[in-house]
Amino acid sequence: MFLVFTVIFVALVFTYTNGFHDTANAIATIIGTKVLTPRQAIILATIFNLIGAMIGAAVAKTIASGLVDTNLVPAGFASQMLICALLSAIFWNLLTWYFGMPSSSSHALVGGLCGAALAAAHGNVHAIIWSQAPALGKHWWDGAGVFYKVILPMVISPIFGFLFAFIIMAGLYISLQKVRPRTVSKTFGFLQIFSSSYLGFAHGTNDAQKTMGIIALALAAATKAGTFDELPHWLNFLKTAEPLPGQTLDIAFWIKAMCALTMAAGTALGGWRIIKTLGHKLVKLQPVNGFASETASASVLLGTALLGMPVSTTHVTTTAIMGVGAAKRFSALKWSVIERIIWAWVLTLPISAAIAYGLVELLRMF
Repeated sequence: MFLVFTVIFVALVFTYTNGFHDTANAIATIIGTKVLTPRQAIILATIFNLIGAMIGAAVAKTIASGLVDTNLVPAGFASQMLICALLSAIFWNLLTWYFGMPSSSSHALVGGLCGAALAAAHGNVHAIIWSQAPALGKHWWDGAGVFYKVILPMVISPIFGFLFAFIIMAGLYISLQKVRPRTVSKTFGFLQIFSSSYLGFAHGTNDAQKTMGIIALALAAATKAGTFDELPHWLNFLKTAEPLPGQTLDIAFWIKAMCALTMAAGTALGGWRIIKTLGHKLVKLQPVNGFASETASASVLLGTALLGMPVSTTHVTTTAIMGVGAAKRFSALKWSVIERIIWAWVLTLPISAAIAYGLVELLRMF
């Protein structure tokens, strides 16, 4: 019982760090363009993160049912595995936050989950659901597993973010050629409030749901192991039945509410180091640029959330900012900063997986 509650606590700590780590994604541009003050931007992001987190559960179900085969994890070891996965992701979040690098909390969690599952199953690679091909006649996004739900979206979503932002920005440049710059700034300063809200909402639909899946997975494993058999009646809400074959795990409302509120609390803290990188160092932004990048990245994030893909808010938002900069001219981008960001992206999955693997092995020694 203690281990189950430890999983829930550590999952909420991760959600909290995710909130202040990824706050920058939703508000960096609106701060960089000086449309809102940092305090106003954080309040806006907090409200819409909370609303978004309560909508749907497709991403949570992917994390809970579509990446790891818990049947290959030793009985009674699922909670330890999840704790190691979460600690790995928290460590990577804090490390990249300290250096101001907008890395992916999503991929840190997925990497940690895969690494911990691999170690818990004594190196059995089948503990990770690499891919389950979609049924005949369905699209690739109907598949399950790390390949279909993580690897492909990890590559494709930033490309879409860049292209959508580039196209939107190029279209705005063409259509606004004869409009006075002052009018453009004033109009899009107003519109950016809506695009930033849209991005905060999309961020909530994707990121907060990841730990919902972890908590549901821990509760289902504990229920299967009989941990909750002697619970008093008023704690029966903790019991979570495993899904039937071919179905996904249901996410209880109380899990959604708890994770959503924790994400909102983390968002309220803010993440100033990353805001500085995205809002000021990557490319010089005007309100029209902020509107284009936020609209593009929010659309990609919302689309992938509806498909149950735990993609990186950071990757999509950063490439969208690159897209609006490239629409003006490629020389407007600060390539030294971009190179550091890309290295953080490349290293996130393998390092978080390695750390989680090491933590599980270390746990076995005691």
